[in-house]
Amino acid sequence: MATITAQMVKQLREATGAGMMDCKNALVKANGDFAEADKILKEMGKAAVAKRQDRPTENGRISIKQNGKAVAMVSVSCETDFVSSNEKFAALGNELCDMVLANAYTEPNDALTAKVNEAIAIIKENMAVRNVYYKALADSQYAATYIHGDGAMGVVVVFQADNAEAFQKDAVKEFTNDVALHVAAFTPSHLSMKDVPEQYVNEQLEIFRAQVKDMDKPEKVKEGIVRGKLNKHLGEICLLSQNFVKDETMSVEKKMAAVSKENGCKLSIVDYKFFVAGTK
Repeated sequence: MATITAQMVKQLREATGAGMMDCKNALVKANGDFAEADKILKEMGKAAVAKRQDRPTENGRISIKQNGKAVAMVSVSCETDFVSSNEKFAALGNELCDMVLANAYTEPNDALTAKVNEAIAIIKENMAVRNVYYKALADSQYAATYIHGDGAMGVVVVFQADNAEAFQKDAVKEFTNDVALHVAAFTPSHLSMKDVPEQYVNEQLEIFRAQVKDMDKPEKVKEGIVRGKLNKHLGEICLLSQNFVKDETMSVEKKMAAVSKENGCKLSIVDYKFFVAGTK
């Protein structure tokens, strides 16, 4: 029987990231054979994944990275808030973002899941990739990002300008960052009113028409009230129409127009996305 030294255990731990006792037990089973111990640890990891896969994952962390050519955002869920604030869990999110950027992944897949499964074997909690966002950036585009707290929420807002140099101006950068904060605060469902699905609009019209059905007013007046209710509702759920978080006297769209005029450029929002940790 081979003698298992502390140095051997340390070496296996540094190579695999597994716990000290798991490394020692694997080396004992492998009779000191490093390669065999590594194989045993991987099998133990698979068993750990299978054992934990039915446990609920209602906590998590959002990670965001960009490389100048694209931006990536990944939501990874876990069982407890203790793990969600763990450095290893945070590092996992960053590694997943690197994979998304390198491969232009737009949704969870086997490669990302395999990386998470490796972490499950080490951290000893069920985890899963909940959401993935990837957006390639043109030279005339800029991604403003925001992460709330320890990754409880993440936001990406992609802007476009007729002059890419506009994004170097402090006032423009401040505005783009403020819009990311705005999305975190107001969680809009759509970018603009034209993006709202027709089915949803019709459903809201039915609701508002039912609300005014018994009003003692002409049908034309009631229909005007319905349309007013609809426009108000859509304005509340669409980013461009919402009252700007830093200036409620104007909408996000009007504030963007004002910032554009002041800085000699034309800004627009081409896309946005936000993830909330632990949710789909």
